[in-house]
Amino acid sequence: MAWKESKLYSVLTFTCPVCHEGDLFVSQPYALSTVGDVHPNCPVCGVKFEREPGFFYGAMYVSYALAVALFVTVWVALSVLAPDLSLVWQAGSVVGLLVVLSPFLYVLSKVIWANIFFHFDPKAAKGER
Repeated sequence: MAWKESKLYSVLTFTCPVCHEGDLFVSQPYALSTVGDVHPNCPVCGVKFEREPGFFYGAMYVSYALAVALFVTVWVALSVLAPDLSLVWQAGSVVGLLVVLSPFLYVLSKVIWANIFFHFDPKAAKGER
């Protein structure tokens, strides 16, 4: 039960940060027409996700941090594992990976941002809220 109550559970499953049951997003990250669209309210507990207009703008900073961390990790891994790879191939590989993973990073940054401001409520998870 403790695993389901952790913020990590909500982040990894892209669920409501309050009840950990309702979906936070309208669709999956790679449905590009609706990527990052958040439900206005949780379908299970009814909590309003956008506390104020522009609430998720802060997720841009989280997304930037995730992208930089991924960039540095992949760059170092390529430099260590394939030292003969040219600088152009290393940069192209990292940029290509970032382009492919950008919808996922965008959605992940929003769910991390929401989990910073919303906290698990056992009553909401049981439908008593």
